[in-house]
Amino acid sequence: MKKLMYSGAGLLAIALAFVAFNLLSSQTITHAQLDLTEQQLYTTSAGTGKIIDGLPQPVELYFFFSEKAAKELVPLRNYARRVEEMLRAYEREADGKIRLHVIDPEPFSEEEDQAAEYGLQGVPLNQGGDQLYFGLVGSSGPDNQQVIPFFSQEQEEFLEYDLSRLLQGLSQPQQPVVGLLSALPLNGGFDPQTRQPSSPWMVLEEIRQQFQVESLKAGIDQIPPEVSVLMLIHPKGLPDATLYAIDQFVLGGGKLLVFVDPLSETDHSQPMLPGEPALRDSDLQPLFKAWGVQMLPAQVLADASYAMSVQAAAASATVRHPGWVSLPRAALDQDDVVTAGLESLTLATAGILEPLPGASTRFVPLLQSSAYAMPVATERFESLSNPQTLYRELQPTGERYTLAARLSGPANSAYPQGIEGIKDGLQAADSINVIVVADTDLLSDRMWVQVQDFFGQRMPQPWADNASFVINALDNLSGSDALISVRSRGRFSRPFEVVTALQREAESSFRQKEEILQQRLAETDQKLAELQTNDDPQTTLELTPEQQATVQQFMQEKVSLRKELREVRFQLNADIEDLGRKLKLLNIVLLPAVLTLLVLGLWWWRRRRR
Repeated sequence: MKKLMYSGAGLLAIALAFVAFNLLSSQTITHAQLDLTEQQLYTTSAGTGKIIDGLPQPVELYFFFSEKAAKELVPLRNYARRVEEMLRAYEREADGKIRLHVIDPEPFSEEEDQAAEYGLQGVPLNQGGDQLYFGLVGSSGPDNQQVIPFFSQEQEEFLEYDLSRLLQGLSQPQQPVVGLLSALPLNGGFDPQTRQPSSPWMVLEEIRQQFQVESLKAGIDQIPPEVSVLMLIHPKGLPDATLYAIDQFVLGGGKLLVFVDPLSETDHSQPMLPGEPALRDSDLQPLFKAWGVQMLPAQVLADASYAMSVQAAAASATVRHPGWVSLPRAALDQDDVVTAGLESLTLATAGILEPLPGASTRFVPLLQSSAYAMPVATERFESLSNPQTLYRELQPTGERYTLAARLSGPANSAYPQGIEGIKDGLQAADSINVIVVADTDLLSDRMWVQVQDFFGQRMPQPWADNASFVINALDNLSGSDALISVRSRGRFSRPFEVVTALQREAESSFRQKEEILQQRLAETDQKLAELQTNDDPQTTLELTPEQQATVQQFMQEKVSLRKELREVRFQLNADIEDLGRKLKLLNIVLLPAVLTLLVLGLWWWRRRRR
């Protein structure tokens, strides 16, 4: 038997059997897949598996992509292929609970009308009115649908999160309930500064469009069970009963979004006694200590690099205010779904968050200062008339300070012995989900939006992403623990370093040639102008044979240089195409040939030993 196996006929038989196995497996083993990508791009995470297992009824997924219209858009087609492969991975994981339909909505077709009815966003491709569709519709019944209007390549890292969130929405069709407990007038009221009624803050109106908001009264001793996320804003002087209720809510699996502040500029509280400063700070010190985090007491962040330009009260010109910061994209965590994709956030007199030594929770910064920042005592801002003076006094420490953070992981109760009247509460939790923001002013209209009155309707014109940050946080926290566990999976594309190097080399050469061309053309134009200069406008200019020969030489030089430029461009593409052919040859021919030679070498070696 061994003799037959290592013979030429045996090797041929093995090769034929291998081919037959591949043909058979491609027809029978259709649901098997081996994901060899570095970041497991085509494999669903454990959190996604839990969401799929929890689907109460079958789901129909309709993936709309204008395949023919995107024929020339290679990067978009590659991304669409990844989206489709990911959706098929969901379908395999669901084992019959999910059915995928891939649809190409051609122009003026019923499929295009269907895509528009679902609310998918068509991107115009030309002046003829052709639209490119690239979205997803999920349905578990006629009255329960979820839509991703358009798959943006900017959100590629969060593809699995977006898909899983869609499934989560289908399994929980009701709007999540946000319990709002605030010491600031988000609902509007009487403004003591203007002595006029004030409208609800625009951020609250944005929240109400996507969530059911239930306002909670100060001093409550229990968080209502229907609350999915507790939104706590500027908690000042909360009684132990309320603090204990928050503690038990978080330990029991409730999600918390809390905004604290060392100096809230939207807090217009009056001092308790004449001559005393008004208390405009807030904290959750007992709970924060149990969760392994603290806000530096009586300290405000001052940032020289991110300082906003404001109109000083004592000066007519604008000045840099180091306590008012505009955080760019570089200051926002791009690996967290809450802050990824945002461009800028604006905060005023924000606090500084730090993890406590020995904390059991995981502290992940979401918003950070620049390295040109330092803590400043809050009292310095109480009577600050010209921020420019503070700006000149700054001595940056070189440290990046945290202004908002996500807390997760195991935590203990801040009240292990309970409180008076309640002794048998939860002592600990294996995992909590809390987002802490050390600023309340970012919620106010003046920090992110301009509101205009349009025939009695308030129209927001945002100039910062403050509201999007809040909505993202609530949206993330209102999902299940399984959804929150689905994080960034990385980008599909990997850079071709050799191709990039070829492009850089060719572009550098092109620029050099272009500079030479421009210089020579300038010299040519100047010499031609000199040859064609005529001092007497009444006479016709006649060029000598030598001058005509010079002009001809210059024109030929122009043609030659333009040809060289075309050659550079052509050579760039030729080099890249040649590299592509070599890679194909390596994968298709060379590697199988090497494996074949190894097998033949082994056969020859075994034969010689006999």
